Amino acid sequence: MNYESCLDFLYGRLPMFQHQGKKALRYDLSNITRMCAHFHDPHKEFKSIHIAGTNGKGSVSHQLASILQSAGYRVGLYTSPHLVDFRERIRIDGQMISREYVTDFIGKHMHLWEEVQPSFFELTTLMAFVYFAESRVDVAVIETGLGGRLDSTNVIRPLLSVITNISFDHTDILGDTLAQIAFEKAGIIKSHVPVVIGETHEQTLPVFKEKAASENAPLLFADAKYEANLVAEDFDSFAFELREKVSNHVIFRGKSDLIGRYQLKNIVTSYCAVEMLQQAGLKIPHDAVVEGFSKVKEKTGLMGRYQVVHRNPLIICDTAHNPSGIAEVARQLSLLKPLRLHIVLGFSADKDVNQMLKIFAQVVGSSGVTYYFTSASVKRSMDAHELADKARMEGIAGMVFGHVAEAFEAAMLQAAKDEIIFVGGSNFVVGDFLKYFVR
Repeated sequence: MNYESCLDFLYGRLPMFQHQGKKALRYDLSNITRMCAHFHDPHKEFKSIHIAGTNGKGSVSHQLASILQSAGYRVGLYTSPHLVDFRERIRIDGQMISREYVTDFIGKHMHLWEEVQPSFFELTTLMAFVYFAESRVDVAVIETGLGGRLDSTNVIRPLLSVITNISFDHTDILGDTLAQIAFEKAGIIKSHVPVVIGETHEQTLPVFKEKAASENAPLLFADAKYEANLVAEDFDSFAFELREKVSNHVIFRGKSDLIGRYQLKNIVTSYCAVEMLQQAGLKIPHDAVVEGFSKVKEKTGLMGRYQVVHRNPLIICDTAHNPSGIAEVARQLSLLKPLRLHIVLGFSADKDVNQMLKIFAQVVGSSGVTYYFTSASVKRSMDAHELADKARMEGIAGMVFGHVAEAFEAAMLQAAKDEIIFVGGSNFVVGDFLKYFVR
């Protein structure tokens, strides 16, 4: 097999949530447990940190990886989905897994894949575990794919569990109340393993308290201990200070290269996670925390989080794809007024599209905004014409384009040099955009 045929196998023959949605999911851990046993349980060969949550888990995963790298550790990082290159999912010290390793791993064990019939995510998770074990990482930051309790990553026993927040997403799978969703995410809480919860909510708080108590897991609510405040910002970074809530004392000052004010919440979560990891025995000096927050993109290769890819016109993309995430991005965009906005927008069909359009209409507004509705190149994407029809119901008019590249090119033709183009609505829209933009 060559690399391209391996990708064809992964994308074409294995059940893949990215393309098929709910029907691609497996609702138990039997496959991943069986495959890990075949490889002598590689996930037990390295220390790990397990991260779940509705929004922010990718940013927190990369922030922690960057901080640990700055502290001198050899760090594995497993995240999903990828935007441009499949290999983004599996990294060590920011470097993607090689094409040769992927090809060798898939081709050499084809008999096992035929026998077990894993999903795309199960096989990819196993590949990450084996790669990290063989590469002798010191610690791996492992992000759940969806939920937590039955997610393939939930075979690990980590040093620390982190749940960033809970809001509505994948309600047809995880439940249609915040408490039900929290129950699924809380499934990553293990016996006597500390857990950090990023954001407190009255509906989810009792769920986490009950699960942590049943597992004798030390529990910390990050936003009850600290708050992060903006000091200064530009289009490359922002300065912040972390205050203790009880005393109001500033206990940390730093910079973040992940822009967007919503990152302040993730910084609080990540800082509390660092404190817990220090208590667990990892040596993470203050200078490493400062450097780690300021060089996340450089050290980990993170893309798509309120990412500025061009100036004049200013071009920004963001992977927010559910109502709470879109609300944060829409608020951030509203700060850019009175500059004219050109918004290239597409959503996955299984999301709460009506609610996200309402948020854009209310927060960003229609004055001074031109919309370019489009569809990403995956089956789950909503048809651009259907999206435009839904938008009109919310008082939003715009042009329709069949492909993300066409929509972006139209926005470039319309936008003056002192105006702004935003591309978003789903991971897949941003992925298509970045592939085109890089070319």
